[in-house]
Amino acid sequence: MTTENTSKIDAFAGNDLEELVNLTIDVDPELVELCKDHGSQTDEAKTIYMTSRNIARNVVGDETLEDRVRQRCMVATGDKAVADIMRFNKNPIEAGMKAIKNSAPIFVDINMVKVGIIKKGHNCKVNCVLDADPEAQLAHKYGITRTSAGFLACRDKLDGAIIVIGNAPSAAFTVCRLIEHGIRPALIVGTPVGFVNASESKEVIRELDIPSITCVGTRGGTPIAVACVNEMIAIAGDD
Repeated sequence: MTTENTSKIDAFAGNDLEELVNLTIDVDPELVELCKDHGSQTDEAKTIYMTSRNIARNVVGDETLEDRVRQRCMVATGDKAVADIMRFNKNPIEAGMKAIKNSAPIFVDINMVKVGIIKKGHNCKVNCVLDADPEAQLAHKYGITRTSAGFLACRDKLDGAIIVIGNAPSAAFTVCRLIEHGIRPALIVGTPVGFVNASESKEVIRELDIPSITCVGTRGGTPIAVACVNEMIAIAGDD
């Protein structure tokens, strides 16, 4: 880590939450506008999953770790085209495997993502950032989304963590802003979905000097985000 980044983190860590939000509002008013707005258990389930997986393997191929993630995303969505919109920047699967093996915390934007991440095969604690601002006090005070407020509230815990955003573009923009201020997660899985800012937020994630898995365009959502994480857990276990 460079001296410049270290100084950013030191200065940033000294801010309390209100100072941080005020800084974000002052530095990036456009961000404020943007923010306004399972593992198989039974034999039958395993058979269904493996049949689907074999279909995906024939469509996607099975030569790289990225192919494995594409396969799982395709099965999770039932959409063969999903494999073509996945993007892998800066060796994200290797970064994710290392973080998982080191029991890095996982921070997610919504509870649906938290519930979807398998509990076996790892020792990572999965945290939903909504729990950091349960009464939405910060969100209401500053007129930002609850997911944005949650990531701001968790800012001191994100270094070395896996960040998973399956729903909220505003959360993706907020995480990108935090990274600009020196936060260094191990990996971002960013697949926010929708017609408002989803595509743009994923483009910003891909520009970061942080390993990331994203998808192109308006498609995305919880199933893709969860599939990416669960396949990395499986790969880490295989390794």
